[in-house]
Amino acid sequence: MRILGELGGVLLGDGLPVRIVGILNLGGESFYKASIARSIEDAVRKVTQFIEEGADIIDVGGVSTAPGVPEIPLKVEYERVRRFLKHIVDASSVPVSIDTQNAEVAEYALSAGASIVNDVSGLRKDPRIADVVAEFGASLVVMACREKPGDALSMQQAINTLRRSVSMAIERGVKSSRIVVDPGIGFGKPFNADFVLLKELRSLRVLGKPIMVSVSRKRFIGYALGGAPPEERLHGSLAATAVAVYEGVHAIRTHDVKVTSDAVKVAEKLR
Repeated sequence: MRILGELGGVLLGDGLPVRIVGILNLGGESFYKASIARSIEDAVRKVTQFIEEGADIIDVGGVSTAPGVPEIPLKVEYERVRRFLKHIVDASSVPVSIDTQNAEVAEYALSAGASIVNDVSGLRKDPRIADVVAEFGASLVVMACREKPGDALSMQQAINTLRRSVSMAIERGVKSSRIVVDPGIGFGKPFNADFVLLKELRSLRVLGKPIMVSVSRKRFIGYALGGAPPEERLHGSLAATAVAVYEGVHAIRTHDVKVTSDAVKVAEKLR
């Protein structure tokens, strides 16, 4: 079975280059401080740099979903996105994705020019996101989420919950070819579970959807490096990225576009 799909008009799947998704955070609570846009000018600069370095998509998050971060009110998330997003879209020559679990934020972002919604709750927190995505004819990334984002501890658990998310999205009108799945590496689960998911990524092909992963500077990388903080996890992230590409993923979400793109190209040749 050949897997093909699209994210915001960018084709991805078997036989196509692995797509690079650059991470841009709008909230000061994000775990990797270098990814935070401190001003509109800073956001535009980061977007321009990402695109020059090879990003195919820009993923913008109004709040952090990293473990241990207090929940940010919807009003705060909405205002952050409203302040920045139009400027980001105007500055970007590639599709823009909104990383949110809230339908109100998704609706605003899509109306402002974003074309992808990246929901780490897999439609669990606010199923209306699927309705919004369908209304705009947008693309949707669903991450494995049983009760909270990233809590699938085995690949079978990830497959089971993703299958439900995909079915829900299609039932609500999201075009099947515009759905991408993410196994949810990270998010505070036991570190060994992250490595198991990474090793078994090829199993996700049973869902018939393109696969996106984000391993960039996450805690399991720091664990493998003896407790290294986010600022010292780049090389480990590149190693995990190469493994993910070799195991068949179609898109990599990263804080470090240029060096990740280089690692991806080498891993693609091996694959």
